[in-house]
Amino acid sequence: MSRSPRRNHSPAFKAKVALAAIKNDKTLAELAQQFDIHPNQITDWKTQLLSNAATAFGGEGPSTPPVTRRLYMPRSAS
Repeated sequence: MSRSPRRNHSPAFKAKVALAAIKNDKTLAELAQQFDIHPNQITDWKTQLLSNAATAFGGEGPSTPPVTRRLYMPRSAS
């Protein structure tokens, strides 16, 4: 059984779908059928759009601390 290739959607398509979800003219199931996307994906894109909407107008989005990674430092033998 072979897998189909992963689909990559353009930012414009994601915005179009998210805006349609925000309008609430159709249910998630109807939008999923219209755009051939899983309803969970629509919800994720809608959430991303709403959480980053302030950056569209030059404001700062929600401030999240940068991801810090700890480097592995072996203990010195004493």
